[in-house]
Amino acid sequence: MKKMCLPLLLFLCQTLLAQQLYQMPEGVRQSTISTFENINGIKNAGGKTNKTGKGNAFEDLKAGASKTLLNVQGAGIIQRMWFTVRDRSPEMLRSMRLRMYWDNSSKPAVDVPFGDFFGFGLSKMIKFESALFSSPEGRSFNCYIPMPYKTGAKVVITNESNNNIELLFFDIDFIHLVKPDPKALYFHAYWTRQKTSALGSDFEFLPAVKGKGRYLGVNMGVNADKRYADTWWGEGEVKIYKDGDDKLPGYNGTGSEDYIGTGWGLGTFTNMYQGATIANDSTKQYAFYRFHIPDQVFFNSSFRGTIQQIGGGDLELVRKLIKENVPLKPVTVQSEAGFNRLLDNPLDINDAAFPKGWVNFYRIDDYSATTYFYLDKPVTNLAALPEVSERIR
Repeated sequence: MKKMCLPLLLFLCQTLLAQQLYQMPEGVRQSTISTFENINGIKNAGGKTNKTGKGNAFEDLKAGASKTLLNVQGAGIIQRMWFTVRDRSPEMLRSMRLRMYWDNSSKPAVDVPFGDFFGFGLSKMIKFESALFSSPEGRSFNCYIPMPYKTGAKVVITNESNNNIELLFFDIDFIHLVKPDPKALYFHAYWTRQKTSALGSDFEFLPAVKGKGRYLGVNMGVNADKRYADTWWGEGEVKIYKDGDDKLPGYNGTGSEDYIGTGWGLGTFTNMYQGATIANDSTKQYAFYRFHIPDQVFFNSSFRGTIQQIGGGDLELVRKLIKENVPLKPVTVQSEAGFNRLLDNPLDINDAAFPKGWVNFYRIDDYSATTYFYLDKPVTNLAALPEVSERIR
């Protein structure tokens, strides 16, 4: 069995996949959990209230209030987090703010809407299970991402809505280590939203971060603009720029649903490493995730992630949208005669000789995303979480 000299971020994978369950790993000082019955999991301190008779299993979280759920010193690893709340509306899940700080930093490494963090794109809940997140019955929030720290960890939740949360339950499972692994990377999560943009611009789901690390994956939500009628929104390619990539990326995908391992449109499915929790052609709402666990994506000096805003539709429908002044720009057409790259070889879409077939075009939709990654430092230059009004409207 390999010992604790491995990076700590691999510790749980080692435990699950390689370590004999009956063997005690080296370097573990204590395993415990933080709950409202015993914040920080202090020895000999759990369940003091109500003469130990379940006196503090939950607390409220009033509008505008914050609670520190974990604040410990020394080296360790958060192994799992579980929450449940009574109000699970998209508005509340976007209004709750989750922050995590490593090694006594003043800036959080995680600063995200609560619902989006736990894998619910657009903060709409369903029953699902993936490699990193789960909600067994659509009423809870589970995260299994290992989060190592070297000198301290703090987790804070804030209710930025106008309504009180009457029932908030949680537990954070973690281990204290004898000493930190100097090779351990820090976990980060970043949320952003782009309601509108210039035609032809990409959605940047992770702005450039500097350092060495690993891109763990993303969950993304799309409110497709209904002006585009029954056209398809998801022809855009995921492009990842890392380690010196400038105008052109080394990692270039082939389409939105292709990136999450399916094809020819998008229905709902939830697999271990990829899935779509929402695919509603009536409301034009879509949410999907992709986790790079078997297919690891490392970077040595920088990372930036984008997805193109490109859709597609039948020629006659695209012509109709153009006449209605819906913002779009044709980029390719696939017909019986072949494939035409319209940006390289422009053709007039209103010309009778224009090839009849499937037209891909730049469009503008409302995108949001939570990106997960590890980095060799506990803070980044990324912006703080946008205001509630930008998150829920």
